[in-house]
Amino acid sequence: MSTNTEFLNDNFLLESKYAQELYHNFAAQMPVIDYHNHLSPKALAENKVFESITAAWIDGDHYKWRAMRTLGIDEAYITGEATPKEKFRKWAYTVPYTMRNPLYHWTHMELSRYFGIDGLLSDKNADAVFEETSEKLRTPEYSARELISKMNVEVLCTTEDPIDTLEYHQQLGKSNFVTKVSTAFRPDKAILIDSEGYNAYLDRLENVTDSTIATYDQLCDALKKRIGYFHENGCRLCDHGLAHLYAEDFTAGEINAIFTKRREGHTVTAEENAKFQSALMLFLSETYHEYGWVQQFHLGALRNNNKRMLSVLGPDTGWDSIGDYPQAQNLSKFLDTLDGKDKLTKTILYNLNPSDNAMMATMIGNFNDGSVRGKVQWGSGWWFLDQKDGMIEQMNTLSNMGLISCFIGMLTDSRSFLSFPRHEYFRRILCNLFGEDIKNGELPNDMAWIGKIVQDICYHNAKRYFNL
Repeated sequence: MSTNTEFLNDNFLLESKYAQELYHNFAAQMPVIDYHNHLSPKALAENKVFESITAAWIDGDHYKWRAMRTLGIDEAYITGEATPKEKFRKWAYTVPYTMRNPLYHWTHMELSRYFGIDGLLSDKNADAVFEETSEKLRTPEYSARELISKMNVEVLCTTEDPIDTLEYHQQLGKSNFVTKVSTAFRPDKAILIDSEGYNAYLDRLENVTDSTIATYDQLCDALKKRIGYFHENGCRLCDHGLAHLYAEDFTAGEINAIFTKRREGHTVTAEENAKFQSALMLFLSETYHEYGWVQQFHLGALRNNNKRMLSVLGPDTGWDSIGDYPQAQNLSKFLDTLDGKDKLTKTILYNLNPSDNAMMATMIGNFNDGSVRGKVQWGSGWWFLDQKDGMIEQMNTLSNMGLISCFIGMLTDSRSFLSFPRHEYFRRILCNLFGEDIKNGELPNDMAWIGKIVQDICYHNAKRYFNL
């Protein structure tokens, strides 16, 4: 297997002795709090043993799928009927072509950190790597829980819909799994009133809550009932994946009429959709404040662009991109409305469009009122910005316009049990930023203090913020 001792060595991404000291002496040993991901709680509760590296690493990973499609690989080898080994061969063939994409770094970090494979993956060694990794994955030492434990994960939060039973979280709570597994409440399907399956979803919500949802007030009651249920099961976070927030003025009569109209099967107008989403998001956010939750808003994705492939494969299969929605005015009005009622809970904002970076970095400062350290956060580089340049730009902008010392750091936002070296990736980049400033004389050579700030960003700030 080909290798290169200059690539992915102990000082990977650490360009100075100061960066190396910060990483190795301060950042590397910190536990991981992965406060937002899409891992399967069922797989964790059942301590799933994967049949192959394909099942653990390629299935469900639309980052890899997009790269393979770009290279001209047929869908049969991506989401289709090809065998696991055939799919892995195609991914191995793809990897050398991913140079300068974060997939190249992530791929080799994951092979190294989980399996001790330090060579460069390609179609030439695909079969050998497939057999070695799959053989290990089929053992109890590489089960879903063990993969998490190998990465020193103290807490992780999956993401569930209000109708979820949380049965697997309940099982995990009674298990001997050392990592604490919590959940985040994600009610997007109840908010997006203009979606095609809206009424069918509310029918399911009725069944789960054993209630009738014929009026807007009944919808609010049902959602609040589920928030209470999630809270009883240890949930302290929520999450929303929206193109943007609305902040329209509305009356109670308007919202009732809009909801009734949609519940009767009629289409709502764009104006009605905006008013409804404004009302329901305010209700939900006030309820989160009542329960003391942290609310997260992932803003700016333009989803399901390829309708032909959406009809074949469904959502979350690699057909999304960055949107160019206006964000600032409505976001400001929404947060200000909650703050004016003293009902703004801890809030994390994530943007997908990098042109919104400076806006986000300054927006959070409008509502950090001294009541809580870092009450309103600008989240780590998300999705298409979850790469070296994206993370550097996010941290530099936050440093220039806010306090990076209060930043709650990294999360995986992943569906893969092998994605946790992304925390290491982030930490190396973080340490290199501080190290370069020390080398250039822009920061003092005070390793004890800067090391503390690094450890806070890697772990302590999130530990304090979420109180999990």
